[in-house]
Amino acid sequence: MDRQSLLYRDAHLIVVNKPSGLLTHRGWAGDRDTALSRARDMLGTRVYLPHRLDRATSGALLLALDPDVLQALSRAFERGEIHKQYLALVRGHVQLGGRIDHPLRRDGSEEPQPAVTDFACIARAESERCSLLRLWPRSGRTHQLRRHLKHISHPIVGDTRYGKGEINRHYRTHYGLHRLALHAELLGFEHPITGARVEVRAPLPQELMAALERILPSDTQLDGLTG
Repeated sequence: MDRQSLLYRDAHLIVVNKPSGLLTHRGWAGDRDTALSRARDMLGTRVYLPHRLDRATSGALLLALDPDVLQALSRAFERGEIHKQYLALVRGHVQLGGRIDHPLRRDGSEEPQPAVTDFACIARAESERCSLLRLWPRSGRTHQLRRHLKHISHPIVGDTRYGKGEINRHYRTHYGLHRLALHAELLGFEHPITGARVEVRAPLPQELMAALERILPSDTQLDGLTG
């Protein structure tokens, strides 16, 4: 992650395009190389984290540049005021669109928490029986998209936790897809200081784009998916 991955910057916040495989912040694994540390080193200033992406997920990650903005953005995430949009390649042929309303249990929690994801199918591959989905999480539960898609029996390709090993190996061997096929393509929000509408798109990473070009029908307009 370098300055080419910097998608948006002003005096109060930044949005970066996090690569797959990079932790958002230093956690129990103790990784020193994280999106947070790279952003800090790139800017030469402290940065704060109101937003997280799974290690295996790529795409738009929002970071605050001061504690007050951190608090404002954290509250906006909690209230569902941040618009999040993802792309995912999943197993099976999916209906045109729908909603997954399925509560999810937190680690160590007795009661499942409400969780809602809307989705739309934008392409299908007949030969591999897979679908490219656009996803809109309406809540922010841990691994929500991955768990919701497993719940409807359409796990994300490359998901080592909620998917199937033989399917993931097939896509690694035949299409060079060595990652989770999930990308955070868009963030939209009201700026916590100016009130202006901010909308930031993250281009598909090359390794994911290359695999999708081989898997999906030739008339799929991949260049327009994040444009």
